[in-house]
Amino acid sequence: MCLVSPGWLTADDLIHVVGRGDTIYSLSRLFQVTADELMRANGITDPSRLRVGQRLVIPVSADTTPVGGSTQGNSSAVVPSIPAAQTLVDYRAARGDTLYSIARSHGITVQRLLEINRFSSNYTLRAGDVIRVPGRANNPPASPANNNTAAAGHSAPSGLYALRWPVIPKDITYMTGQMGVVVEGEQFEAVQSLMQGNVVSAGPWRKFGRVVIVETTGGYYYMYGGLETITINVGDRITPGMELGRLGINTVSEKPQLFFMVFRNDMPIDPAAAPRAGNSRT
Repeated sequence: MCLVSPGWLTADDLIHVVGRGDTIYSLSRLFQVTADELMRANGITDPSRLRVGQRLVIPVSADTTPVGGSTQGNSSAVVPSIPAAQTLVDYRAARGDTLYSIARSHGITVQRLLEINRFSSNYTLRAGDVIRVPGRANNPPASPANNNTAAAGHSAPSGLYALRWPVIPKDITYMTGQMGVVVEGEQFEAVQSLMQGNVVSAGPWRKFGRVVIVETTGGYYYMYGGLETITINVGDRITPGMELGRLGINTVSEKPQLFFMVFRNDMPIDPAAAPRAGNSRT
């Protein structure tokens, strides 16, 4: 395979192929640009006339800080601020605990605690329930047998670390305020696709360095960021385990880190709960 270098893709462009259901508004939310910026970058005057298969240039801002992969000759592989990585651990609710008291003791809001655990707003906490919280738990981690959620941390090897990831995980942390994860691997390690699908975006993105976005069945979008190089092209058909690129160094943490997010219906979902084709790397 060769690096992404077709004539329509410059060193400063992230290209996205319009899929079914894409709108100017949904794409502006996904890539965190304004609708006006997106339309202006592509010479669009009527936002209702997007066509499936149309290639859009995603505009990139220059007033940002480098993130993943080498930025030499590519000033756009940048991010305004790195999403803070946040380790999650198991917490077993004790008698008298409430969602409010647990959230306050761990420095987050009740809403954030509900989001982390994918609980509905009417969830009722009971003594003995195992939930995920940021940082170090105040009581011993629950045993995997009693944990019905995917724990984020070394304390649950049968949880997160037993799942199949795009790189072999040395460490996994959740991004603060986002349902995404930072997976530490080895520099230049192959980043492998978790699912079959089509490459709809490839190139530098101001949020996460060089990225590849794969659309799969069910309306899922898998985002693989922090790549040093990209070894596929927009429009390619991807199979599970196929190499998408090579992992780069996060220039802030100085570690090889993959920024991995999964979206559905324009909203991020917990990557640990996203579909996977098999549970071992090829």
